[in-house]
Amino acid sequence: MPADINVGLIGYKFMGKAHSNAYMTVDKFFDTTAKPVMKAVCGRDEKAVAAFAKRWGWESFEIMWQELVQRDDIDLVDIGTPGSTHAAMAIGAAQAGKHVFCEKPLAPTLDEARRMLAEVRTAGVKHMVNFNYRRVPAVSLAKKMIEADEIGEIRHARFTYLQDWLVDPEFPMNWRLRQDTAGSGAHGDLGAHAIDLAHFLVGDLASVVGQKKTFITERPAEGTSDGLTATAGEGTEQVTVDDTSMWLTKFANGAFGTFEATRLAPGRKNFNRFEINGSKGTLAWCFEDMNWLEYYSTECPEHSQGFRRIMATEGCHPYVGNWWPPGHILGYEHGFTHAVYDLLEDIAQDRPCWPDFRDGAQVVAVLDAVDKSIDSGSWADVEKIE
Repeated sequence: MPADINVGLIGYKFMGKAHSNAYMTVDKFFDTTAKPVMKAVCGRDEKAVAAFAKRWGWESFEIMWQELVQRDDIDLVDIGTPGSTHAAMAIGAAQAGKHVFCEKPLAPTLDEARRMLAEVRTAGVKHMVNFNYRRVPAVSLAKKMIEADEIGEIRHARFTYLQDWLVDPEFPMNWRLRQDTAGSGAHGDLGAHAIDLAHFLVGDLASVVGQKKTFITERPAEGTSDGLTATAGEGTEQVTVDDTSMWLTKFANGAFGTFEATRLAPGRKNFNRFEINGSKGTLAWCFEDMNWLEYYSTECPEHSQGFRRIMATEGCHPYVGNWWPPGHILGYEHGFTHAVYDLLEDIAQDRPCWPDFRDGAQVVAVLDAVDKSIDSGSWADVEKIE
């Protein structure tokens, strides 16, 4: 019988739903060494969190995260709240001896990320950052193909994460548009995902030079909000984060790269895309067509050269064999289930997690270096997190 791992979730909005679905699903499709027990969910609105707990199958609820992390019946603390809260919650959980699963970006500042990493290491608990796009089967397949030298030496890499939900200047304020809660705008929210994919597929970024801009500096005050939807309240409020960021990079392995993150690209809903050019071929992927990986090989005969589209839904593709027959595509939620599966197995088998808080802190170091390059108007080196 699988061992039980008792889970406490902090946050019940967008990420709360995605994480809850993963815990409900994982042992139905995967042969798990460890079974998640949904012990408690935490949120500040007692009525709302009680309703969430009932709907999503949590045994109980708390309204103070400090109470949740101290509970003797909690083994794993899952943090799905805004970035400004991550450090206190993760450190509190680690000091209470709990394993920690944290949403991205790990922290709004590099100092906080370092502190979080130090605390989980001192406590000796497992720690993982939820960069869920790593675990999309087509992306995991790209990683396998790169490691198998199927595109050769990587020379160029392009990462873009484009959305359009803030194009309308009448879209109201919410926490993602405030520096004190979000830490940054598109740069940290979307850029963090792009950086992690770059680390996963290409390698460390060595130096960067970039720019950021806030095009819409004032918006209607917040009324109500849920996920990426909102209604306006009374008056207006100043936007204190960026709308877009762009930067160039030199990778530690010698490759060149470009990055772009924006919430002001009309028509792009969740256009998280990479293209990686090597000496023998190219790989390209976009989340808006997430089950397909594009592959070009210079080693194909001249008469048949061209991009191939690989539908990553075969049983031999990463994670896929646990789901549906070939051709029955997967969706956004499956990356979360894959992350939870790996995390539970890492805890049960006492093996390192990936990406862990060191990986999360390395992403924050890149975001920080881009900010420094903007301040100085020149290239900035990326701090290496050990």
